[in-house]
This record gives sequence, structure tokens and C-alpha cells, in this order.
Amino acid sequence: MASTRRTFLQAASVVYSLAPAAPLFAQSTADPVHLGFIGSGVRGKQLIDEFSEVPGAKGIAVADLYDGCLQRAKEQLGENIWTGKDYRAILDNKDIHAVVIATPDHWHEKITLDALSAGKHVYIEKPMTWSIEEGPRIIAAAKASGKVLQVGSQAKTSALTAKAKEIVASGALGKVNMVRMANHRNSSEGAWQYPVPADASEKTIDWPTWLGRTKKKAFDPKIVFQWRRFWDYSGGVAADLFVHQFTQMHEIMGTQAPLSAVSQGAICKWKDGRTVPDVMNSLLEYPEGFLVDVYVNQANGQQPRGIYIYGDEGTLLVTFSKLELTPERKSGGAQEYGSINFPKKLRDEYLAQFAGETRAPRPEPKEIRTRQWPGQLPQRAQGPQPHRQPHRRTLHQAPRLPLQNPRLLGPRHGQGETVSR
Repeated sequence: MASTRRTFLQAASVVYSLAPAAPLFAQSTADPVHLGFIGSGVRGKQLIDEFSEVPGAKGIAVADLYDGCLQRAKEQLGENIWTGKDYRAILDNKDIHAVVIATPDHWHEKITLDALSAGKHVYIEKPMTWSIEEGPRIIAAAKASGKVLQVGSQAKTSALTAKAKEIVASGALGKVNMVRMANHRNSSEGAWQYPVPADASEKTIDWPTWLGRTKKKAFDPKIVFQWRRFWDYSGGVAADLFVHQFTQMHEIMGTQAPLSAVSQGAICKWKDGRTVPDVMNSLLEYPEGFLVDVYVNQANGQQPRGIYIYGDEGTLLVTFSKLELTPERKSGGAQEYGSINFPKKLRDEYLAQFAGETRAPRPEPKEIRTRQWPGQLPQRAQGPQPHRQPHRRTLHQAPRLPLQNPRLLGPRHGQGETVSR
């Protein structure tokens, strides 16, 4: 039965279960899809683990510019895989059907275009591009290639996102007028000050290739392992953190792009040589008639990550673990404040019209839970991470690439080598 505004608002405590996803297309383990991983840093390491859980997918090659990442990749996939520092060897390998790209942002366009040109399907971590100008070039290349291009971003096709989209479409919130999205974190890890391995040096890292077409500079291992702190290699909090919430919000709201946007950012805490803001706020206007207020604060860990969707009849909170729907209190009745300027006689007569009415209580939030889709892999246990939720990402289910899993299918320049993420 289709959900309506009435069914959502009348339910006092409901546990919703989503319908099973369509059967997923995957080749048998006897005829696996061979994957090549390009970039095997923090996120690249996670992707190796996650794709290894997809039936019919097999990682057989890993390219990275740091020896340690190549060593760790063999610890994950076995000693018999190919490893090296030139990603073009993966593209030249006819046994590899698809590549998984998890490099710093400034390498995304170059490697993606090379991979599509080589006839490979592509999974690329968010953000797809380092600059706006790169987007149309990648889109055109993907269309011309006939290959599948998937972009990884958290929660776009999660069960909670699908249920949130259903709630908004039902009219339970009335006319949506504003969306607020926040991401708080207050730790060195949350501010991308990742540790540098003890063996990091120009002997173990191909520094000239890592820089690609960016400005040449003296070797600095912190740049290699903390590249998100610098505009030359990343898009800062917008490209690394905003993107997750925008992708999910766009799916829920059924929208594609804003009409206008304005942003302000500053380096408020982490005076570590970074060039990107650690606190940033943006305001956007959408053609559907609502505003979006989104910010990241890497100097305060108080508020959890979440999306608040405000309508004139209700508010929906979307987190990683639940949906919370709060109907608006019914308006109307006597206006005691608005009538205080009346003469006493007129005010008494006005209030007497509402003598038999009682003020409606403020509605309590209703928690809406969903179960995992069939086939959705469970989250691994992880240590405390106060500034973020466990890494679990979902993407669009692609029409042709035989790698599909409901959790994995829903994070410019250079001369052709590979880089750590």
C-alpha cells in the first residue's frame, strides 16, 4: 500500500521494512570480475576490503605510489596479486574488467579518462572531480565509452534514504521550505591530521609523480598522507564532507542542483599550514522552493551528523541509524500575545470566542526505523570514532557493471602514474 501523509502522521510507533531490492547482477565465482585498484590509501584500503565481500568480484592488481600501501594490499589480497607504481599497467592488463579509483582529488580526472579510454568500467571515489571544469569532460568520456562510471558517496541508496524519500513524497512534511545539514568533529583525525608512516621518504614514495601537474615543491610526507588539508590536491570540507550529505539530500528531495549558492569559511582551530577552511558554512537556493543551510565544523564535536528537513507540517531528521518525524503543532485558536494591544473590553470579547478550546500539545517525535535490505552486508565493529559514523557507503545501482551489491552501489592532472588516498 502506498504511503500517504495520513499514514505517517497517524502512526504512533511504526517499524517500517523496505521491500527487497531487485536481484543483483553478479558473475559467478567461477567467472569472476577482475578488479584493479588504483590508489590504496585510507579509503582505498577500505574499498579493497568491501569489494572483496562482493560475490563474483576479485581484486588482482593494486597500484600506489607508496611502497607501504602496496605491501598492505598484498596482506589483504594475497602475495600473488600484481602491485606497482604505474597505474597504466593495470589499464593495459586485458584480464582486468573494472578499476576502483581512490586517489587524491587532483588525480581523479586523469586516471578516470585513461581508464575509460582503455575500455574499463570505473568506480571513482567522491568527489568525481577536483574542479568544476573536469565534470563535463568525464561525463562526455563515460557516454562515449559505453562503460559504467560509478561515483562513491555515503548513504545515497541506503534503506534509510529510500524511506526518507518516501516520507517526503507522501506529503507528511507539507511544503518543504528548508534543509539543514551539519557535520561536527573535533579531533586531529577528524581534521585530517593523519599519522605519517615511519618509513615515509623519497625512497618509498614516488614524490614527483604524486604531485602530477601541480606546482613542484620539496618532498613533504605530510602532504602525501594529509593531502585533504590543501587546495592543490583536494576540495576541502565541501568536496570531502559536504558531498555525502548533498548526495543523500538530493536523492531524498528528488532534486539535482541549486539555483544559487554562497559560502564562507575560515581556519578557526587547526593552524597547521592547511589552506582549506576547518569551519565552513554554505547557503543554497533550490528551484523547488526551499533553502539549504550546510556546514562543517572541525573545531567542535558536539552535534552529530544529520540532515533536518523542515516542512510547514512536519520535520524529518535523517541520521545514519534512524529517521525521526515530528509533526508541527496545529496553529489557530486564541492569540493572547497578538491581542494584548486591544482595549480590555474588546480583548475579553475576542478571547471569549475561544473559551471552550484547549491548546493542542506539542507533538512528540516519532522514530521510524528500517531493516537492512536483503543482501546488505553488516557493518564491521570499529573502535570509538566520536567525530564520525562508521564508513559504509552506497551508490547508484549501475545497469551493466557486474559488481553490484546494495551496500557498495549505495570517498586534473598528471602523467600517468598512481597515488595514495
